[in-house]
Amino acid sequence: MTMIEHVALLADTAVLSLCAEAGLSPKPGLVDGRGGGAHDDMDLPLMLVSAEALRPAFHGIAQAAARTPAGAGLRERLGVLGRQGERAMSRATGGINTHRGALWALGLLVAAVAGGAAGERAAARAAARLAALPDRWVPAGEPSHGDQARRRYGAGGARGEAENAFPHVTEVALPRLRAGRAAGLGEEAARLDALLAVMSLLDDTCVLHRGGPDGLRAVRSGARRVLAEGGAGTGSGRAALMELDDDLRARRLSPGGSGDLLAAALFLDMVPWPERVEQEVLACRR
Repeated sequence: MTMIEHVALLADTAVLSLCAEAGLSPKPGLVDGRGGGAHDDMDLPLMLVSAEALRPAFHGIAQAAARTPAGAGLRERLGVLGRQGERAMSRATGGINTHRGALWALGLLVAAVAGGAAGERAAARAAARLAALPDRWVPAGEPSHGDQARRRYGAGGARGEAENAFPHVTEVALPRLRAGRAAGLGEEAARLDALLAVMSLLDDTCVLHRGGPDGLRAVRSGARRVLAEGGAGTGSGRAALMELDDDLRARRLSPGGSGDLLAAALFLDMVPWPERVEQEVLACRR
């Protein structure tokens, strides 16, 4: 595969992961095929438009990382491209913040893979090194809702997750996703259980912003109950999931940080890693 083809593939995969997360249903409190969840200003078509609007940003990020050694210069270039992506998203959505957190997480992981990371954990570690580097050109402005919640409650937020090498992606979402598949769950149920596993543990700043510590406890305990009932692939688990969805909608709580990390996990799961391609070739030869 040429560098140009690889860059395009990574951008395509990033957009596909966002679309897959958005379309997954039923997600408690989040936008899905049924509607806006806890949001009055979002729906699935808008999320898909937003994902597509970010394709040029992901393409630029992958191209920059493929051509530039990892370091402060690349980090600053990624910052410029990320802010361009935010503006494109804002134009496409009429100013609604649909994917800011996901752009940060996926942008770092796209850069890590384009820069040569040969596996999921290597990509997460490379992304962490990039996230920890300073960006001199960050404009001063109003802090995001996530930043406000992070400062008020001491949560790590999207930045902390990235700087710690995405532990809720590599240690929680991906193992749960693959365990579900191995147990014979359908892809929808396996992905929902992966989302719930993240929700049950994450200090989600989207939830903290809207509901404070009480809201976060409701999200985490509710997700744990669904999993304890057998997860999204069982009747009792699905009933608990719908109860949680009703509760989060009533409280106006949206676990958007968990949704962003599920998209990151789906991205890493979809990347055609060299060892995976080799295994598939060997399997075909048998």
